[in-house]
Amino acid sequence: MAKPQYWLIKSEPSVYAYAQLEQDGRTAWTGVRSFEARNNLRAMKPGDLCLYYHSNEGKAVVAVARVLTPAGEDPTAPGEDWASVDVGPLVALKSPVTLSTIKATPTLKDFPLITRSRLSVTPISAEHFQHVLALGETKLPRAR
Repeated sequence: MAKPQYWLIKSEPSVYAYAQLEQDGRTAWTGVRSFEARNNLRAMKPGDLCLYYHSNEGKAVVAVARVLTPAGEDPTAPGEDWASVDVGPLVALKSPVTLSTIKATPTLKDFPLITRSRLSVTPISAEHFQHVLALGETKLPRAR
């Protein structure tokens, strides 16, 4: 099995909070209307892992989600050139990692949340992914 890639995905909690993803079990990640973010969605593969960031309200990485499907057409824009993937919940962070904590952590100075703050879907390094998990006092569940 190929090593997963790592991503940062953002949602306002009032629009789609991680708790809602846990309740639903999966969702289509739709509505992305940035060409760069769309291309990032298209690069996602099933099994990739995503840090789930609550934007605007809360401003914290709160969980890890897993990509469940390859990218396909965004059903909210039929006939247009937008993409979506399905994601499912993996684990909530024991301690959410706030934007202020990320900004104050020297090893995260080039984290996309800081360097590409407007981008809603962005790749992240394995090192950044692991560092945020450590800050969130969270370990990934063992694969079944």
